Amino acid sequence: MFLMVLPGMISRVLYTEDVACVLPSHCRAVCGADIGCSNIAYPKLVVQLMPRGLRGLMLAVMLAALMSSLASVFNSSSTLFTMDIWTKLRPRAEEKELLLVGRVWTVCLVALSIAWIPVVQAAQGGQLFDYIQSVASFLAPPIAAVFFLALFVKRVNEPGAFWGLVGGLFLGLCRMVPEFAFGSGSCSAPSSCPPLICGVHYLYFAIILFLCSGGIVVGVSYCTPRIPDTQLHRLVFSLRHSREPREERGDPPQGGAAVPASAQSTLELGKVTPALPDIHEDPAHSRLVNINALIMMSCAVFLWAYYA
Repeated sequence: MFLMVLPGMISRVLYTEDVACVLPSHCRAVCGADIGCSNIAYPKLVVQLMPRGLRGLMLAVMLAALMSSLASVFNSSSTLFTMDIWTKLRPRAEEKELLLVGRVWTVCLVALSIAWIPVVQAAQGGQLFDYIQSVASFLAPPIAAVFFLALFVKRVNEPGAFWGLVGGLFLGLCRMVPEFAFGSGSCSAPSSCPPLICGVHYLYFAIILFLCSGGIVVGVSYCTPRIPDTQLHRLVFSLRHSREPREERGDPPQGGAAVPASAQSTLELGKVTPALPDIHEDPAHSRLVNINALIMMSCAVFLWAYYA
């Protein structure tokens, strides 16, 4: 709220003619976009208000933050491709080969990112913040639904989570691809995207996608075998205070077939049961934290809705 919305409001008030431009010709002359110049709100504050020393320091900080984010994304993507895909294609690949494949994949990602710049400029009228929020609205709700339901509904299992992610990704791509293909349009030049697909605002679509993904997760989970409670102690909300030992996935079930004495002794030697942590909360402290959380959330929602 205070890091993103208020600086934009300050810049809008101080530089109304530039940041809050209305005429497409004037906006195009200021920032090269027809819809608006909200992208320059924060950089204009830094360049116009800060002295020379702090100005250079702040620009260096912004570039360093951007480079670190890109480096982490490229590194994570390279690791996922190398360890999860390439090793399946070539199980006996040596470390040098894996290192080379990871570097080549990173170069391909950089080239794809550069080629994607025109798409970013065309999507949401070139408004970077709207583009980021729209992409998150198309891709993030299935992940949020899976995490939320896995924490609070112990009936959710692995097939439900998998098909919820797959179905949510498919629905999100069904909205994202046409919007990027046809363009989001503007008041002066509406988009030719069919209203059935692009007529719903992307924030409302995020809510719909969250509910659809959650429905898929719950539906598939109830049609497939459930996870035993013995494997869910202290992993879901309803069993968060349980003190029962938790069975790990793949362990022999309790009360099942007898295990040979030699194998049982080996398991006992190599398996040390850690002491269960005590997560008991003082009711007074718990109520105080919950009340503070509700107050802060209410204030944040009010300020966001009022100023935005």
